[in-house]
Amino acid sequence: MNPVDLKAEMLQAMRRLAKSVTIITTSNGNERFAMSATAVDSLSTEPPSLLICVNQTASLHAVLDAGADFCVNILGLEQEELSQLCSGPIKGEARFQRGNWRTSEGGIPYLGDAQSAILCRQDGKFSYGTHSIFIGRIQQIHNGAEISPLVYLDGGYTTTAPAPTLAAAG
Repeated sequence: MNPVDLKAEMLQAMRRLAKSVTIITTSNGNERFAMSATAVDSLSTEPPSLLICVNQTASLHAVLDAGADFCVNILGLEQEELSQLCSGPIKGEARFQRGNWRTSEGGIPYLGDAQSAILCRQDGKFSYGTHSIFIGRIQQIHNGAEISPLVYLDGGYTTTAPAPTLAAAG
């Protein structure tokens, strides 16, 4: 298979890989940065860590490349608008005009009402192709009470949360 066909087939295959939607946040001490991402995964429980993959053209890449810590905010179904805001043409501080944003003791922005907000100290990085892979050693986690994950599948948003049950009429 030639490289063009392989890329097109890979993109089609990835449309079939349902992924939780997150917003990765960081700060350089003066500015806050946020981007929607699905390229996030757990790495190890000893030490508790995860990895994020960030395109080198993303606005927060330079801050992460300089060693900044970050947060992975796992979004709920009701936060679809925030995901769209953090993946569109609006940049910088404008991405923080909506949402329940808070700041950690270390100065990292996080969503107070995320499904989970996972605050990480950067603990390694390497480049591969168009992206960089950043390892985050988990420092703190804020878990929400409800579980209604926002999932990205086949170019659109959905959820895997169970449908609410209706009380039986008696």
